[in-house]
Amino acid sequence: MNPRPDINPMLELLKTRRSVAVLAMQGPAPDAGQLQDLLTVASRVPDHGKLAPWRFIVFEGAARERAGEIIAAEFVKRNPGAEAQQIEIERKRFMHAPVVIGVVSRAGAHPKIPEWEQVLSAGAVCMNLEVAAHAMGFVSCWLTQWYSYDDNVMAAFGLKPGEKIAGFVHIGRKDGAVEDRPRPALADIVTRF
Repeated sequence: MNPRPDINPMLELLKTRRSVAVLAMQGPAPDAGQLQDLLTVASRVPDHGKLAPWRFIVFEGAARERAGEIIAAEFVKRNPGAEAQQIEIERKRFMHAPVVIGVVSRAGAHPKIPEWEQVLSAGAVCMNLEVAAHAMGFVSCWLTQWYSYDDNVMAAFGLKPGEKIAGFVHIGRKDGAVEDRPRPALADIVTRF
């Protein structure tokens, strides 16, 4: 039982969740049990029709390097005059965080469930993943980047026709404090009907 009912630990946790730049992340990664818990919590989202219109791709260890090679190769195809430094940035996209989880949206036509609701469910998976990582003491960042919209990269990552990346959630640790960013004033974003 909470000794102070006016302080809800879950609300306090949510008030402190922040994204952290992937360049500031380091290991160690979540262990196998923690990763299982993260994915379990991430999948507990509103899902009209129980369609599970999303799935996960886990990039850890050497898989992060293989993903980087795919991204860099496609970058060179798109930018044949790219400098070595630019190519190296693309090659290291998945190397900063010790684990990257791709959330794949499988939203599609359905006789009763609007596709938009399925897409929103995939977004909720990304957010649950971020909150769960924060609750476990990790930091995270939900990104897409240009390669999320590149058909060749996505096919190489195993996406099927009609699937899209809802986000790549980078998860790791950070030494030191995590700074917050300015948040919108409620007076600027809330209206009453």
